[in-house]
Amino acid sequence: MDLQDQLKNLFPDHEPEDEPDNDKNEPSYWLQDDPIICKYEKRKGKPVTVLEGYNGADSDFKKLTKDLKTLLGVGGSFKNEAIIIQGDYRDKIMDFLKENGFSVKRVGG
Repeated sequence: MDLQDQLKNLFPDHEPEDEPDNDKNEPSYWLQDDPIICKYEKRKGKPVTVLEGYNGADSDFKKLTKDLKTLLGVGGSFKNEAIIIQGDYRDKIMDFLKENGFSVKRVGG
C-alpha cells in the first residue's frame, strides 16, 4: 500500500485537487521593446559584462541579475540601472535573454 491508498482509506470522501502548474523553468520578466545593450569592459584590469537599457522595475532587475548569476555560476551586481556580471559571458547571456523573449544588441568586439 502506498501513501495515496492509505490516504484514501483514511479519508474516503476527499477528492484530491489538481496540482497547479508552476513552471520553474520559465521565469516571467517584464519585456520591453527596446533592445538590451550587452557590452564588455575591463574594470581594474578584470573583465566584466555590462547589461544596460533595461527599464523594468527594481524587483525585475534583481530577479534577472540573480538568474543570470545562477546560470553562469559567477558573481555580479545591479547598480545604477545596469547589471554587472563578472567575466566575459556575452554569448551565454545573449542566448539566455533571447530564450526569455528579450531583444539584445551586442556592443563592441
